[in-house]
Formats: sequence, structure tokens, C-alpha cells
Amino acid sequence: MLEELKQQAYEANMELPARGLVTYTWGNVSAFDRERGLFAIKPSGVPYERLRPEDMVVCDLEGNKVEGELNPSSDMPTHAVLYQRFEGIGGIVHTHSPWATSWAQAGRDIPCYGTTHADYFYGSVPCARELTPEEVEEAYEHNTGVVIAETFAGRDHLAVPAVLCSHHGPFTWGKDAAEAVYHAVVLEEVAKMATRTELVNEQAHPAPQYLQDKHYQRKHGPNAYYGQSK
Repeated sequence: MLEELKQQAYEANMELPARGLVTYTWGNVSAFDRERGLFAIKPSGVPYERLRPEDMVVCDLEGNKVEGELNPSSDMPTHAVLYQRFEGIGGIVHTHSPWATSWAQAGRDIPCYGTTHADYFYGSVPCARELTPEEVEEAYEHNTGVVIAETFAGRDHLAVPAVLCSHHGPFTWGKDAAEAVYHAVVLEEVAKMATRTELVNEQAHPAPQYLQDKHYQRKHGPNAYYGQSK
């Protein structure tokens, strides 16, 4: 079972360079087995071209290494917090993809300017608050997860499966690792479009709420009709 979990994490991690979302080792994916309370994550600092399925590191939700010879990603505590706080997710991605990271460095939410955004994220993609000096010094990666969870108090984390960490970069999640990567790819494109929208029109405003509602609900609502029936 752990070999299957590590294979899922490996395949999802290898999608990041394939999709142009990472430079060098700037990213990681984890895959979560909720029944066991274990997740497999990329090892810290290992180049993608050298990565193997057996290199994935398995950890529990307390951050203890359960299996693997290498050190887990330094972002592992963030993943652990999100798996504890966010019901229904089975995969998490963190990258420093340039367009989404530009919005994170600017400390701005990504507004929903159009239907591409609305198809995947129900409303703006939020930028979390800055961590305090104490939060950074005390337990930086753990507190990054805490602040992300705090950002989603009163929000639906499944309807907006992405966040920007201020001055840092994006995290995305999904029902499994593959879907989390999918959301990371979409987020990067949405961030690129939003940037260009503001370059074309500094006075651009978000898409009307009724249009946002229509596009999100037709793909994700109870009466969704996008795609083929199963």
C-alpha cells in the first residue's frame, strides 16, 4: 500500500517539471492516504531528473518519518497541517511558478476576471496574511499551514482549492495528488491571465457574480452538465 502511495506522489511530482511549474527543485507534491493517516512527499532538495518512486518519504500527520531514507521536503509540516485541517483533500502541491508567485509577492488576491477562473475557483484566490516574526522563528513551515487554514475560515477550501502565501508562493490541493497538480497548472494560467488583464485595462473589474456562479455551478454544482455523463 505504501508503494502505491509513493508511486502516486512520484508521478504527480514529475508532472511539475513536465508542465513548466518548477525551476530546479522549487516545488513538491504529496499524496495522502486518509485511512492510514500517512502521506508520501518529495524528498528535500533532490533534482527531479534524479527522482525515483522509492525516494518518496512517507510521514504521519505529526510530521514523523515513517518510511524512507531521505529527508522529506522542508514544506512537509505545511502539508501535514493542511491534511489535518482540510477535509476531503488527498493531495497538495507547492510551487514557485512565476505568475502565481508574482501575485503572492505582491500580497494580492487574484480576482476572478473571467470565466476561465470561475470554472475552477469560486471567487478570488486569496493571499494569506504575512507571518509574524514570532511565527517565522518558532515553526515557520508549520505556521505557514496554520495561516493558510486561518485564511479559509468561512471559505470553502474545496470550491477554491488554492492559496497564495504572502511573499512566498502558491499551494494547491485536490481530491488526490493528480488533481492537486491540475489545480496548480490552472492557477498558473489564471494568474497569467489576471496579470495581462490589468496590463490591458488598469480599471478592469471582476466578472459579474451571476456569470461566475453560472460557470462554476455548471462544472461543480448539483446540476452540473459540463462534460460527459458517467
